[in-house]
Amino acid sequence: MQTVTGLAPLVAFFLAYKLGGIYVATATLMVVMLAVLAFDWLREKRIPPVHGLSAVLVLIFGSATLLLHNSAFIQWKPTVLMWIIALAFLGSFWIGRQTLTERFLGPALEEKLTVSPGVWRTLNVASVLFYAFVGALNLAVARMASESTWVNFKLFGLTVLTFAFTAAQVFWLSTRGTPANPEPQAPAS
Repeated sequence: MQTVTGLAPLVAFFLAYKLGGIYVATATLMVVMLAVLAFDWLREKRIPPVHGLSAVLVLIFGSATLLLHNSAFIQWKPTVLMWIIALAFLGSFWIGRQTLTERFLGPALEEKLTVSPGVWRTLNVASVLFYAFVGALNLAVARMASESTWVNFKLFGLTVLTFAFTAAQVFWLSTRGTPANPEPQAPAS
């Protein structure tokens, strides 16, 4: 469900852009982000940290976009979010018992695979590099491409890249981990 609520603002932004342009899309995004936070709170009595951070950034950069009538601010928002996420992954090497990668993916693999701390650390470095790269890529597209191309990249490019990276992480873990509960071998007769 968190994936659906995470994608709703992107889809709303995209549709509003197609119907009314960047400023209508920005205002729509701000409203939808607040609705997502309300939905999160009503459903779970908590706000996921990434939704909260994203909403704060949308409100800050969206307000700057609307007040200054400059679309560059809303185009910077994905970069700032991705770079903050990269810093969080980096900081997790020193804060807490587990890296963020292990905290996010570990529970899904807990009963299936045992993964060494070295593998988790390697994957965490990959996460730092991925989010730093994607943030820089967003800036490059925003700066060098048309506004319409950037909007398409924001919805399709960033989403596909993130899903592909997550799938690659899971695949890589499946090749590096060992089964958590190996099947007992039947005695030879």
